[in-house]
Amino acid sequence: MPPRTVVIGVDSSTQSTKAAFVDAENGRLLAVGRAPHVVSGRAGARESDPEGWWQALREAVAAGLARSGAAASAVTGIAIAGQQHGLVALDRSGRPVRPAMLWNDTRSAPQAAALTEALGGPGAWTARTGSVPVAAVTASKWRWLRENEPDSAAATAAVRLPHDFLTERLAGAAATDPGDASGTGWYSTATGTYDPEILELLGLKAALLPEVARTGATRVGSLTAEAAEALGLPTTTAVAAGTGDNMSAAVGLGLGGAGLLDHPVLSLGTSGTVFAASRTRPASPSLSGFAAADGTYLPLACTLNCTLAVDKVAALLGLDRDDTSPGGEAVLLPYLDGERTPDLPTASGLLTGLRHDTTPRQLLGAAYEGAVVTVLRALDELLRACGLDPADPEVAARPLRLIGGGAQGRSWVETVRRLSGRPVIVPGGGEPVAMGAAALAAAAATGADPVATAAGWGTGEGPRLPPLTRDLATWERIGSVLDRASGPLLGGF
Repeated sequence: MPPRTVVIGVDSSTQSTKAAFVDAENGRLLAVGRAPHVVSGRAGARESDPEGWWQALREAVAAGLARSGAAASAVTGIAIAGQQHGLVALDRSGRPVRPAMLWNDTRSAPQAAALTEALGGPGAWTARTGSVPVAAVTASKWRWLRENEPDSAAATAAVRLPHDFLTERLAGAAATDPGDASGTGWYSTATGTYDPEILELLGLKAALLPEVARTGATRVGSLTAEAAEALGLPTTTAVAAGTGDNMSAAVGLGLGGAGLLDHPVLSLGTSGTVFAASRTRPASPSLSGFAAADGTYLPLACTLNCTLAVDKVAALLGLDRDDTSPGGEAVLLPYLDGERTPDLPTASGLLTGLRHDTTPRQLLGAAYEGAVVTVLRALDELLRACGLDPADPEVAARPLRLIGGGAQGRSWVETVRRLSGRPVIVPGGGEPVAMGAAALAAAAATGADPVATAAGWGTGEGPRLPPLTRDLATWERIGSVLDRASGPLLGGF
């Protein structure tokens, strides 16, 4: 029997690093090593020291290797999937000039608005980059840095995304991929290159940016001697270009050119996210029109209020999160942190339709319904951007894959089933971001297609729940409130 080969998929998220050790032949998850990150900041600031990510990567790899039972010599590939959008500014020695500004740092909201206007409005941005600048986007953060910390900007010799920074530490190569690059605001999904006019608008030299590899699975090198020693791995280990966390999750679920196209995924976490891999380049101002890691596209929509907001409502009512029933006449839009989709940044929660016989369990059910209808409406917009009709029976029959923490909750799953009318699959493998990165690592080592690799592993499969009759009455009641409520109601005034 040939010796087992192992690949490492790294999920470097906002809060922690996970290093998944995976049998490259069958996709079996052997072990996961974990290490935390430190996030600091107040009044809109959210920052981390990139050196802390590198230390966490070392710790997570060491822990995973010890738990996996695999020999270090069996490791053939490694890939990083990182939190998107963060701004990492490096000096000439490759050390951070300042802490990284993370995706959820909102200080650059004014710069985002100014950039949108400067290029000619939302339509001009979506036509070129696929997305309209918001505070999360790296371009807005670079503009903020130049305006607020000019000395830091002047000292910057290289600009990287979080995953780029770690990939460069591994292989010594300044490389990124189309997927994560498409979240910067200066990469054109129309041309597949950095946009020179936008770079000029930003005052950012192309020489400061990494080279864009063809895909996230492209081998950009092997572990340097220094990285190999730090991680306890062989220098022969292939290093993939890697990608952003959402793009990696798509690969891990088998979405892409060699797998499922135009099949939706709904991630139920602190935020609600919907995405699908498509060959159609999206250009809708209400979506993030990302590129995917494998050469297709990954239109994505994100709502801000999902599991955390509903848990807050449960806590206010003194109920367990699953102690719920359908909302009846009540409509509760749990927009506790403003909302991104729809674009209501100053919104607060809204409750209407309250009656004498409304129960606490119904109020909690109404919170679930409000959150789910909001993200499912975003899904309909995403499908239209892919050139699909959400009401087409064939489109509506495609299963909706549920991931994230909420996918393990009975009330979330049943509310999604009831309001979508779709069959639902809850993938059983777990860790889709890390598993997607492992597939990229395996592809870098062998030259195989990463989506085909993940599909062969079956990481996107799980129990298929049949569709329920769609609760159109609740859908239309909530939609009517959303369509009629405006500034005074949802603007927090």
